[in-house]
Amino acid sequence: MATFTSTAVRAVLVCALLLGSVVACGDGSQPLKIGLLLDYSEGSTEKARDRERAFDLAVQHVNEAGGVFGRPVETVTRDSTRDPAVAVEEARRMIEEDGIHALVGPNSSANSLPVVEQVAGPAGIPVVSPSASSPLLTNVADNDFFFRTVLSDSARGPVLAQVARDLGFTNVGLVYRDDAWGRGIYESFAAAWTGPLRAVVLSPGQTTYLPELRETASGGAEALVVLTFEVEAAVAIREAVESGLYSRFVLGDALKSPALGAAVGGALAGAYGTAGVAAPESAAAAAWDAAFVAEYGNPPEYAYVRETYDAAIALALAAQAAGSVDGAAIRDQLRGVGSGPGTVTAPTAAGVAEALRILGEGGAVDYEGAATTMDWDDNGDLRRGHIGVWRFTDDGRIEDLYAVRFDY
Repeated sequence: MATFTSTAVRAVLVCALLLGSVVACGDGSQPLKIGLLLDYSEGSTEKARDRERAFDLAVQHVNEAGGVFGRPVETVTRDSTRDPAVAVEEARRMIEEDGIHALVGPNSSANSLPVVEQVAGPAGIPVVSPSASSPLLTNVADNDFFFRTVLSDSARGPVLAQVARDLGFTNVGLVYRDDAWGRGIYESFAAAWTGPLRAVVLSPGQTTYLPELRETASGGAEALVVLTFEVEAAVAIREAVESGLYSRFVLGDALKSPALGAAVGGALAGAYGTAGVAAPESAAAAAWDAAFVAEYGNPPEYAYVRETYDAAIALALAAQAAGSVDGAAIRDQLRGVGSGPGTVTAPTAAGVAEALRILGEGGAVDYEGAATTMDWDDNGDLRRGHIGVWRFTDDGRIEDLYAVRFDY
């Protein structure tokens, strides 16, 4: 109890200094409540569980350090599914019924767009997505309440195009998901691609994609670029191989999944893809990896797990800096805690405790994320980061190969 009491006193003193009176900052005595909105649908369940574990670890680290304003952070988790209408309704319930003050997620761009435009932005609730990467989100009508801990696909598309060229392909077919993410990454790839390209959109839920696959292959494509979710990809890749249309594949970040490799029976051996990744030789990432393994026994299997941890920590630190659970107050502190200037703190239990202490005493921090340095621009986009290149091995494992630095 001593830790909570001393932290609470510091928070009240900081509020008084910043706002002129304790009464003006009275909501600092209210526990911070953060929502987690992820897609647990078929093909995404294990990805969501991995990210949920990272979210839980972040909250655990905050609460072990005394919480925010000296009170434990509370959480609410809901399933967005893949349906944007469901995501909007679940976000609305989290805000209006559960009383969340900030939101981690949604994980998909298709869900993030309407959630931010229709619910979170108008309600003044800050949203940090760990994986919504569509360039369409850069200029979303969000009242400056949307941030992300993943690079925009305006960075990922050129890297994916270069990977395809490095593999010796000069003519490719491409299929992309009919949603905001699929359109965004396709347009980014197409703008960077220099050879022939036949692209076809895939509608989710179809039982066969053979007509679309034949169309992409009709121009003599040497490989198929697959920019869909796992369920559609499993169908399309099996049909592409069984029909003899394709044997070589280049994959988007949503397909970095051991389960996909197993589902298509080894057809992806040697296939390359891209996904967000921590900076090479990052001490912060290594320290976080050790903390995750210590808690759960194994490292994360899927992409955007570190990014989920960072999203939750950033919101907690921003609330501590603001001395308030008011959404606008939290939002206004996000850029400061993510990029300083201030004391650099690590994504570990000790680092989070140090950051909360410094902020509680009225100081400034520069939180070094587990995934990347969170230097956000005016649109809530990351100014820099790394795109990782990976491949499926012959025995179905995923092997991380190298990282490409990207700066805007």
